[in-house]
Amino acid sequence: MTLSWPCQPEDIFPTCKIYIDPDSWANFFANSAYRPSPEQFPKFLESHWQQFDLSECIPDLARVEFSLFQVSQSGQKKIPDKVEVLCVNPTLQLLQLSWSHLLSLLNSDKANPEDSVKPEPEAVLVWRDPDGDRVKKKVAVEADLLALKIVTDELSVEEVAAEGGVAVGVIDRAIDRAVRLGLLLRPPSRIERDSDFPKGENIDNRFFSSPVFTLQWHITQVCDLHCRHCYDRSSRATLPLDKGITILDDFRAFCLERNVRGQISFTGGNPLLHPNFLELYQAAVDRNLMTAILGNPCSRRKLEEICAIQEPVFYQVSLEGLAEHNDYIRGEGHFDRIISFLELLKEMKIYSMVMLTMTRANMDQVLPLADCLRDKVDLFTYNRLAMVGEGAQLLSVRQDEYRQFLKEYLQAATENPVISLKDNLLNLARSEQGQALFGGCAGHGCGAAFNFIAALPDGEVHACRKLPSLIGNIFEQSIAEIYDGEKARKYRQGASSCSSCAIRPVCGGCPAVVYGFGLDVFVDRDPYCFLET
Repeated sequence: MTLSWPCQPEDIFPTCKIYIDPDSWANFFANSAYRPSPEQFPKFLESHWQQFDLSECIPDLARVEFSLFQVSQSGQKKIPDKVEVLCVNPTLQLLQLSWSHLLSLLNSDKANPEDSVKPEPEAVLVWRDPDGDRVKKKVAVEADLLALKIVTDELSVEEVAAEGGVAVGVIDRAIDRAVRLGLLLRPPSRIERDSDFPKGENIDNRFFSSPVFTLQWHITQVCDLHCRHCYDRSSRATLPLDKGITILDDFRAFCLERNVRGQISFTGGNPLLHPNFLELYQAAVDRNLMTAILGNPCSRRKLEEICAIQEPVFYQVSLEGLAEHNDYIRGEGHFDRIISFLELLKEMKIYSMVMLTMTRANMDQVLPLADCLRDKVDLFTYNRLAMVGEGAQLLSVRQDEYRQFLKEYLQAATENPVISLKDNLLNLARSEQGQALFGGCAGHGCGAAFNFIAALPDGEVHACRKLPSLIGNIFEQSIAEIYDGEKARKYRQGASSCSSCAIRPVCGGCPAVVYGFGLDVFVDRDPYCFLET
């Protein structure tokens, strides 16, 4: 007994109808007692293609169109809002076809199939987008099939990589790609604010969990500069290569377990002065980690070597104001070297960032510098001085002037596209003006020990590198143990005086500034906070 048609046949098989003679099409469905059901129609064509003088590929085309119809009728409710483990999209259909390039015939004017379709095997995927109501289709490539097999057969990524003679990151990337396409469903990030973290008022849920976790990795203290505001000139042995590899393995495992993308931000000192920088950079890429560089200018050749491995997400350099003041802080000729290097980054299409450390002496140069950089950099922003290390010898901006500066900076940001918002207190100013809140310093207010940690060459791990905030040692503990430890949790929680603040999830001030003023980072709020209590 055949199943009834839920709609007109041409609504399910519109392309097939184009390639079938109208009389034959009418004959297929003339007798309701014998006409094939939608499920049976592809097999019916397979048995009768010669009888009706059809192209031999039409039955496969019908299979594709019926699959598209099935998935379109599956309903979004078939895709769960949240999954507990990595799994296959339940709407996904894998079609093993005998003809290739059939997708080129869909939704196109009538063309001769023999001009494009080939009698060779091809796998096609059809599925519903988890993030929308669209039905998607694509030819399955090797990476798609590998990712699906690993998940469905519960294979070890490490064993598959070893068997294939490739870096484990190659397999990780295939899985990530399948997740981005919607072929696989991944559990949500486990980097979430603690249950007792302040909720604020009307704060968007996206600020309470992070899809990315960053290791700010100080692989060496060696530096070719000696800046007047440097917060750490201590002598620490350069990170050994073998320990660096062990750290990268641990970091990859941590990110996989927490369902986040991992980013290594290489820094120092000057990270490029590490004798094994390229080996460490390659090892990070081999583990499917995003890479960024916070350093000093380098040669074109060095940049080419880096990009041959993987283009960094960004390359950040520093300027401390206009030429004269910057060179006073960072050394003669530094300003011009940075400007030339920014031109090189732009030429090589590497995303460039300039960071400024704001002091009393350069606050009036921040916006002029931003104007100078308008066509030279992709992003410009600033941090307030942390009066730590040699920075304790400089003067912080006056508290009674900073509130006005925030208003001017916000206005300038509407006119200069390279100006980026970072300082958490900008959210306080935006709140006053009735503007939408942004993510603050780390995308989630203060991200210290939340969505980033800093590791030093000797293994020390700090919640934030700008202040002494020791939470463990990466040579002695796993990253998971450090992250889950009580010391890290205290830094995530932040100052108790901020706990009742309406915008706390996207603020929290700057603990490094608090520390520099001799205050308690776990109790006292940012001395520049102008919220009335």
